[in-house]
Amino acid sequence: MTSLSTLCYIEREGKYLMLHRTVKKNDVNQDKWIGVGGHFEADESPEECLLREVREETGYTLTSYRYRGIVTFVSGNGVTEYMSLFTADGFEGEPIPCDEGELAWVGIEDVWKLNIWEGDKIFFRLMDEQKEFFSLKLVYDGHDKLVSASLNGEPMELFDVRNPDGSPSGIVRERGVAHREGSLHATVHIWIVRENDKSGFDVLLQKRSASKDSHPGFYDISSAGHIAAGEDYLPTAVRELSEELGISASESELQYVGIHRGGFEDVFYGRPFKDEELSAVYVYAEPVSTGELRLQESEVEEVVWIDYEECRKRMEDGTLKNCVYADEFELVGTYLGVL
Repeated sequence: MTSLSTLCYIEREGKYLMLHRTVKKNDVNQDKWIGVGGHFEADESPEECLLREVREETGYTLTSYRYRGIVTFVSGNGVTEYMSLFTADGFEGEPIPCDEGELAWVGIEDVWKLNIWEGDKIFFRLMDEQKEFFSLKLVYDGHDKLVSASLNGEPMELFDVRNPDGSPSGIVRERGVAHREGSLHATVHIWIVRENDKSGFDVLLQKRSASKDSHPGFYDISSAGHIAAGEDYLPTAVRELSEELGISASESELQYVGIHRGGFEDVFYGRPFKDEELSAVYVYAEPVSTGELRLQESEVEEVVWIDYEECRKRMEDGTLKNCVYADEFELVGTYLGVL
């Protein structure tokens, strides 16, 4: 079944008017909290449908609203809905009971704590960040699990939210949402090393691209990346080496060091960023010539070799602008036998 609808989030004093869908039987939104809106009637434009549905469900007449984007919602059980997404900050009239469920004004930050679709969190994030008009496609598995998401035709990164023991929780979350909420997720960290006659080993550091969403321009692990939903550590590590540095490695060439748990909170580009990750740490000691590397421009600005002990001291005294976890660097040093 394919349908057209509108969805609107009315704002007042830092709150959204939310609808708890509890009335209809066989409702794809059963027990979810969403905005107000509904299906198009014959010959209606998105704006005409918006105004009518808001008036019928809330009693309000909108006086100021904004068309934010198109959301293609694929339920996975035969329902595909094309939703015209609006926000509104002006209305008049008196509220009326809603025959779709219960209406409540909820703080915008508190909305994230409600039982909402994972995909809804993506467009909440996009709206919070004042993104221009967007097209967002969300595909589910027939239940609540997000299978894929695309923004303006480009795939978005999805992670398995992890339990503290590293096992998948069953929740799949978009990268930007995961870093907004501080959701525990899995990554791989690959340290490229070579023997030297100083401390015993050099390590290869990459300088993060200026366009990175966190720590742009900082020196970091040789290669690292997030594990996509449904994927595993070793295949991800091999892929990241290839994508970021152009290194064709085999899984057997990666030496497993251990699992590191790290986390931090900071602000980048004026937005909060929370990182909670479980990282499988590897060492790659095969010959590497920096002149032959193919750096992924969107990820890596440059790479440099540095003696392990010199690197450790510069990290400690603050003369190396970096975002490396000190305890992970010590873990690698212990594995290499230089500590």
